[in-house]
Amino acid sequence: MRRLLALYRPFTVALALALVALALRPAAGLLRDEDDPRDRAVLDEVATTEVTGDVSTALGKVFSYAADDIAATESAAARELSGSALKQYRQIFGQVKRQAPAQRVTLTTRVVRAGVVSLTGDTARLLVFLDQTATRAGEAAGTPAAAQLAVTARRDHGHWTITDLKSV
Repeated sequence: MRRLLALYRPFTVALALALVALALRPAAGLLRDEDDPRDRAVLDEVATTEVTGDVSTALGKVFSYAADDIAATESAAARELSGSALKQYRQIFGQVKRQAPAQRVTLTTRVVRAGVVSLTGDTARLLVFLDQTATRAGEAAGTPAAAQLAVTARRDHGHWTITDLKSV
């Protein structure tokens, strides 16, 4: 009988190991990076800081305007946005351009927090939290509002340009 048990012991151990491996497989998938293995979002602090800074500065310029100087905001958008982000912006900002002088509204936008979700090659995806304050002429304080954006940016000639914007 002992001989029979000794023969089955390796088989039993192998079966137990196979069952443990199957049970742990879903957890292993969580630990493995399913995205591009070249993603530097966590590893490259310099690149992450650079993209966060460029995108934050751009959003502050593009989503801030004074009723008497809409041209400055349009100029910033032409420099800082491209692709679908610029197209979306122009559609929305067309309404602002028509209404802002009559409403005498100034909008100030400040990036509160920005985090890089992925950074692969010359493309970055970020999640950005904004505070916006709209103030009418003659009023002491404006009305604050919060916004969240999913931003895609592309590095071109050493500068990050926003290529896509989505409200979150």
